Amino acid sequence: MSVAGVGQPVIVERHDLCRADGRALYIYGELRGDLVGDRVEPVPMPALHQRYDAMSDTWIAMSPARNTRPNSNLDARRSTGSPCPLCPGGPEVPFSYEAAVFENRWPSFVATPPPVDDDPRLARSLGRCEVVLYTDVHDGSIATLDPAGLARVIAIWRDRSAALWAHPAHRFVMVFENRGEAVGATISHPHGQIYAFDRLPPFVGARVAVLDRHRERTGECLSCAIVAEDEAAPERSITAGAHFMVAVPFAARWPFEVRIRARRHGLRRLTDLEPAEQVELAAAVREVVLRYDGLFGFELPYMMVVNESPADVPDWHLSVEFLPPHRTAELTKVRASVETAAGQFINDTIPEQSAALLAAIPIRHQPEQVAPTTVTVAVDHAR
Repeated sequence: MSVAGVGQPVIVERHDLCRADGRALYIYGELRGDLVGDRVEPVPMPALHQRYDAMSDTWIAMSPARNTRPNSNLDARRSTGSPCPLCPGGPEVPFSYEAAVFENRWPSFVATPPPVDDDPRLARSLGRCEVVLYTDVHDGSIATLDPAGLARVIAIWRDRSAALWAHPAHRFVMVFENRGEAVGATISHPHGQIYAFDRLPPFVGARVAVLDRHRERTGECLSCAIVAEDEAAPERSITAGAHFMVAVPFAARWPFEVRIRARRHGLRRLTDLEPAEQVELAAAVREVVLRYDGLFGFELPYMMVVNESPADVPDWHLSVEFLPPHRTAELTKVRASVETAAGQFINDTIPEQSAALLAAIPIRHQPEQVAPTTVTVAVDHAR
């Protein structure tokens, strides 16, 4: 992975708008329109709530309104003539834009959730669900953005996650992307999402407990040990950068799973990124996606998750996880009975073999293909 030198940071303005239905719309970069005459109809959410599962000691979110979300794959758009809802002039952003974030119209968690009955097994669905539009260009991906656009996406992740972490009711914030119909993406426009939760999700809580136990037992940081372990295993390594280690995990759950792990102890959240780290992270994300796209000759569907640290977890290292379901060009992994009911993952591929295939894919390292600088966000004014 070749990373150009870090130049002066580019300042991108954020314009805070409010839709007619009360949802926030954040425009990053040039403001090319307004919301005069905005008439977006709100989606009723009377059934939005959480239910407690006593057998697993976890909470399950109920959001039936999600069944009414639009499906805008390319074939459907061509046959019906309907526009992509994320393109300029669509129902979410009525004008062209460089990048944008809006509150999801079909959320699982909201800032002011509806009340629930007086039952300890019920809870309000408190949190936030935001959609991040990487670009107003419908085709492409995060890997095809120009250097400025890619750097801007990282800056938007930092800006929005910081705002959501700052809310006292939010205990966890997760930036993520679902790409491709194989992982449930209903719209092909390049975009991701950010969720804020009012409690630690089960897998996150389990990781926190593991880090704490390792520290108590050894007096050392488990995340640092895993980075060193990945670096000592070139057969699983994709890229060994100065600030991030990119490798297939030793006990990968998913075919061609890749994790980008921060080397520096103390780099726990996106806001902890130093300029050189921000540049290298952008380049690493781009490289992983390009390798996926070269693996079978098509845009490989994947789930991407940015794992930031909950509060007071000093041994947590910032990481980006890629979880693609394809195990061959034709076959995908399905979480069937054993994995779904028992939580016992079964991987159909060998991590070292997956890493070798990904590492062998040629990637042209040219300065113009990576983000040469950092982007910072400045708020213009609310409207």
